[in-house]
Amino acid sequence: MTVSSAPGKVYLFGEHAVVYGEPAVPCAVERRATVTVSARDDDHVRVRAEDLSLNGFTVEYRGSTGDRPDVDVPAPLVEAAMGYIDAAVDQARDAADAPDAGFDITVESDIPLGAGLGSSAAVVVAGIDAATRELGVELAPREIAEHAYQAEHEVQDGQASRADTFCSAMGGAVRVEGDDCRTIDAPPLPFVIGFDGGAGDTGALVSGVRALREEYDFAADTVSTVGDIVRRGEELLAEADPDADDAPEELLSELGRFMNFNHGLLEALGVSSRSLDSMVWAAREAGAYGAKLTGAGGGGCIVSLDPTPETQTALRFTPGCEDAFRAELATEGVRVEVPPEADAEGEAERAGDGEHTGADSA
Repeated sequence: MTVSSAPGKVYLFGEHAVVYGEPAVPCAVERRATVTVSARDDDHVRVRAEDLSLNGFTVEYRGSTGDRPDVDVPAPLVEAAMGYIDAAVDQARDAADAPDAGFDITVESDIPLGAGLGSSAAVVVAGIDAATRELGVELAPREIAEHAYQAEHEVQDGQASRADTFCSAMGGAVRVEGDDCRTIDAPPLPFVIGFDGGAGDTGALVSGVRALREEYDFAADTVSTVGDIVRRGEELLAEADPDADDAPEELLSELGRFMNFNHGLLEALGVSSRSLDSMVWAAREAGAYGAKLTGAGGGGCIVSLDPTPETQTALRFTPGCEDAFRAELATEGVRVEVPPEADAEGEAERAGDGEHTGADSA
């Protein structure tokens, strides 16, 4: 049995524009998806997803990913969730050159699904890592990121960017522009996230921006301006001290201003919502340096910068906000986790060794 986890992410800047080759800066956050994989003796795949929330529904399913679970949830949502797992399995088999490998898979996640926090990318990244390791193949994080991107590219009909999967695999802050992906040495950033309990329709939102961009020159200019904001923000991060205990106020203030600009442009492109805007303004009025939606929009999450408890408190009392939480920058990307039973056995062995040593000494 192999257990791997991968972090979710927020966009500091650049969602939607990254689809058109503009840069984006996503940051990994300490909310993780954990995937447990055990190899089987046959070629079957059995998946158990613990409390898999889909657009307000909860789904628990068992059985082959080739079969649709019998649950009272819109079929496209179930098929999308299963599609990511199927694609991750295919990529793991390909990477390990084991086309007939079978697995028992358990997926657990504390990342809200469809809310702009990269839940699908985290599941795919962790799943590929766990499955390949279970087959005796250890991939570097960049290799996992590439396989995970291919999986999302397949599921999203070619509309995926590398941003989510690269960020989840590598951890920390990253810069993505087309196929050019690199890490950024960023100081600790005090993220506060607000969640409205919903999820936007990513495909419809991406299509809506594409239609605006094709119809109006000023919409295309808006997308390009988002890219300009990303470049300015990237320069600020490059000048910061990555080893500082806390990000300096001047840096947070400038990053926050650019986040506010970015949200305004995304709102103009039609991808915000009343609940997201309400949370953004609540965060700003509580003293956050900046706040914006994160991800595709339409519902889901906002991200703000505030080292104090004020923004989190304000969001909890904001109508339309279902949850508010702090999520520090996750400096570690995909990683192997020690199964609880293995950890307990190790503790018992260490305790036993200690007692035996003591007896010998006596």
